[in-house]
Amino acid sequence: MIRQSKANAVWRGGLKDGNGAVSVDSGVLSNTAYTFAQRFEAARGTNPEELIAAAHAGCFSMALSAELGKANLTPESIETKATLDFDMKDGKPTVTKIHLDCVARVPKASAEAFGKAAQDAKAGCPISRLLNTEITLSARLG
Repeated sequence: MIRQSKANAVWRGGLKDGNGAVSVDSGVLSNTAYTFAQRFEAARGTNPEELIAAAHAGCFSMALSAELGKANLTPESIETKATLDFDMKDGKPTVTKIHLDCVARVPKASAEAFGKAAQDAKAGCPISRLLNTEITLSARLG
């Protein structure tokens, strides 16, 4: 089963003085603006790396739920924060690292079973598998 997701980006103007907008077919993002300053100068607004971090946090949380299910455990909640490092590497802007910080409420889960599920989720989540960067994880029961 192949599932396709579609997005569209439009950029107008030069790199530093131009601006762009991203949209996705679902409509969740519709002509959402982004600029050089939002990406490289920490101006308020979104950027491609923030969207990758959000996708990774969501993907990992779902993958962890699936791994816990394999151990007959059902989470009450899983909260994952993804921190993406964007820096220069070999003279080019690069995603250099993503850290996932997860706190989950999982009744009846041992620390060992939870830890194994978290590591398996980190390795198997489709977004983790997509990215060619260092991925670290802090996961704890809360």
